[in-house]
Amino acid sequence: MNNNHEPESLSKKVVRGGMWVFGLRIIDRGLGFVRTIILARLLAPEDFGLLGIAMLAIATLETFSQTGFQTALIQKKENVESYLDTAWTVSAIRGVLIFLILFLFAPLVATFFNSPQAMLVIKVIAVSTLLSGFRNIGILFFQKELEFNKQFIYEFSATLVDITIAITLAFMLRSVWALVWGGLAANFVRLFMSYILHPYRPHVRLNKGEFKELFGFGKWVLGSSILVFLVTQGDDIFVGKMLGVTALGFYQMAYLISNMPTTEIAHVASQVTFPAYSKLQNDIQRLKEAYFDALQLTAFVSIPMAGGIFVLAPEFTQIFLGEKWMPMVSAMQVLVLAGLVRSIAATAGTLFVAIGRPQIDTLWEITRLFVLATLIYPFAMKWGLTGVSIVVFLSILVMSIGFGFEVVKITKCRGERFLRVVFFPLINTTFMISLISTLKIGNNMVGIWRFFLFIIIGVLAYFGIAYLLDRFFNYGIRALIKQSLATFMAP
Repeated sequence: MNNNHEPESLSKKVVRGGMWVFGLRIIDRGLGFVRTIILARLLAPEDFGLLGIAMLAIATLETFSQTGFQTALIQKKENVESYLDTAWTVSAIRGVLIFLILFLFAPLVATFFNSPQAMLVIKVIAVSTLLSGFRNIGILFFQKELEFNKQFIYEFSATLVDITIAITLAFMLRSVWALVWGGLAANFVRLFMSYILHPYRPHVRLNKGEFKELFGFGKWVLGSSILVFLVTQGDDIFVGKMLGVTALGFYQMAYLISNMPTTEIAHVASQVTFPAYSKLQNDIQRLKEAYFDALQLTAFVSIPMAGGIFVLAPEFTQIFLGEKWMPMVSAMQVLVLAGLVRSIAATAGTLFVAIGRPQIDTLWEITRLFVLATLIYPFAMKWGLTGVSIVVFLSILVMSIGFGFEVVKITKCRGERFLRVVFFPLINTTFMISLISTLKIGNNMVGIWRFFLFIIIGVLAYFGIAYLLDRFFNYGIRALIKQSLATFMAP
């Protein structure tokens, strides 16, 4: 009897969890969008570059010391409470060590990037790694048990504090310190809320057997994390070192704006699908259907978002960020394509980890790194930030094609099904971009109201074509949306 109800119960949890995560990301990034626009108006590209240097230093140490323990605990099907103290103890030790290394080696990092102002920024923001290390390990159950309503509260409280403090201080200080103190305050709130929202209370305990077992899985996550760092942060390090702090500010802002919608789609997909795939790892047929449902919804939402950003990037930058940010527009347009491909690939990346084969992700990340390392210097020297963006797009595209072949082998599906799911949203988006581009002809100066009018027309065009193609070619998106909504609303 329980087995008969398990699929329905899991389906409801996945859909409800997806709604909570998507709601959180919409609110979080909506507020973040407002924060970015206000801070971009008040601060200079160099301020964002200084913060970028500090965050690169933190990301480097956090990546190369990644244990993968939380991922391992979420992936395990059996009870994991006995492992929590060991995982938390390792996390706390790691946080202390990262803080000390950052504090002591901040002058060397500042010298590497030829930016003396970055030294103090790095030392202060290093405190965030200390706070992160001592967070309550129990919050992993929010994701493991698909309790994303609690995850919503946990993340939103930190976001609200970050935005409030950063914007207030930006008006007062007009410097990078508004960004620094806002981020620190958010990390303190995450530490505090982790103990408020989950009853588990960790203790210092290090069990050698548990450590070895968790690391046996986590080592692949570590390998993948290092590779992901090199391919996602390597371009930032290159830009900061070779093109300068101001160029890094332009590049990171271009990446943030262009990837904001597609990154959120990828984040929702990975958070919800990973625990769901983990529960279905022994049932290939149900796993295949779950994957294609996730892929279809992701493609249907992320492709038009990317298309809209691509076609309206110049107008958005001029209206909302100001003339001083216009040099980043071409890079933004290329990076939005990279973000789109990455959001599609995210539905597959979690599949590999969930079935206990994270090495697949690792191997394709190596391929992506090879493409990036081989092409970034000549492209950057010839085309600057746009050249770097092109290489990032090509590296992600190669990896995503590889992911597609791996999914076909694992789920034993036909490759045509994969292509069909992505093809129809591409057709709809192409029509939408063509329509907006036509309307833009002769309108060199686009005001804010005309900008929003273009968005409304684009949305109506996309959904109109999607409805017609669904009716005539049975794409199935309407049925999938109705099923998801019905599941979410059901008691």
